[in-house]
Amino acid sequence: MGRALEVFLVFLRLGCTSFGGPIAHLGYFRAELVAKRQWLSEASFADIVAMCQVMPGPASSQTGMAIGLIRGGPIGMFAAWVGFTLPSAAAMTLFAYGVGGMGSLAQAGWLRGLKLVAVAVVAQAVWGMARSLAPDRARASVAVAACLVCLAIPSSFGQIAAILLGAIIGFTALPRELPDTEPGVSLGVRIPMRIAASLLLAFLMLLFALPLLAETSGGRVLRLVDAFYRAGSLVFGGGHVVLPLLQATVVRPGWVGQDMFLAGYGATQAVPGPVFSFAAFLGAIEAPVPNGWVGALVATVSIFAPSFLLVGGLLPFWDTLRHRTGVRAALRGVNAAVVGVLLAAFFTPIWTGAMHTSADFGLGLVAFLLLTLWAVPPWLVVLLGAVGGWGLGLLA
Repeated sequence: MGRALEVFLVFLRLGCTSFGGPIAHLGYFRAELVAKRQWLSEASFADIVAMCQVMPGPASSQTGMAIGLIRGGPIGMFAAWVGFTLPSAAAMTLFAYGVGGMGSLAQAGWLRGLKLVAVAVVAQAVWGMARSLAPDRARASVAVAACLVCLAIPSSFGQIAAILLGAIIGFTALPRELPDTEPGVSLGVRIPMRIAASLLLAFLMLLFALPLLAETSGGRVLRLVDAFYRAGSLVFGGGHVVLPLLQATVVRPGWVGQDMFLAGYGATQAVPGPVFSFAAFLGAIEAPVPNGWVGALVATVSIFAPSFLLVGGLLPFWDTLRHRTGVRAALRGVNAAVVGVLLAAFFTPIWTGAMHTSADFGLGLVAFLLLTLWAVPPWLVVLLGAVGGWGLGLLA
């Protein structure tokens, strides 16, 4: 329980300070869990990110679940999810109850500062991971190629294509062994293969059985569980990619009005943590029962349930495969491609969504300096960025 509590407290702090969306979350994770606490190596972190990028669901939350599983076992996995999700889910539930009279959040100065801090966090992550995972001409070229693919195909399909391209190049063109590899290092996943296979089977059974059960029973709870379970199961890329599916799920049948849906979506931009916490708002605000905090709980658990089953089911197999020579060569290509994916996301939407004036650039540059050279803790840089953005808003 000691490690599980440690995991919970660390991820609770990350859940309170990780602004900027899924790619920025990975930057915060790397800074806190790899660079500062050294819970896992740079290569192992990139291997986990690569796995979560090609499976459905919220990639950043799944990365956190996987690290929690490695650090504290199944309880640690649950603790990581609760810690990272609780702040945003609670905020979105309160917003659904009407605690949202903050005016236009999109124009808030402090939110502007948080977006600029996210630019600095992702820039630091891209730079640090590039030095470790793309240090030579071949892997740097893979990273650039992956970035170009993502820019040419700006969707989750582009990210998956870039990662697959990296795997093919790594397997066919990169050396099988390099001095910077770490052969024999296990992630320490505490789930037996038999149980992992059962979790994957449970994922598929629920995906196909829930629609039938919801249709035949007619119960509102089952229909809610089915709707959000499918949303968490069928979306690649996670984060904002799930929004169109959620809109079709709750707006089209009349559970939530279009105006309320857009208001909740706007509020998600102002809270830290996973975008999937938008489910808490939808579950709380929907017209049919269950709604309120019960609906928020049911919707939140349902949309994240596939991630638990997939991470717990796939990570033990992934940990075994990643030590084979050919797979390791492919993973070196994948890890370089992950750097390219992060670089593309750094440009859009993170840079293009935050940098509009010279003052924005200046504040982002100061945040980058504090993170990289002054080694100021990210949570403190977040607070300073919010204050700086608020100050810029007063001067405008």
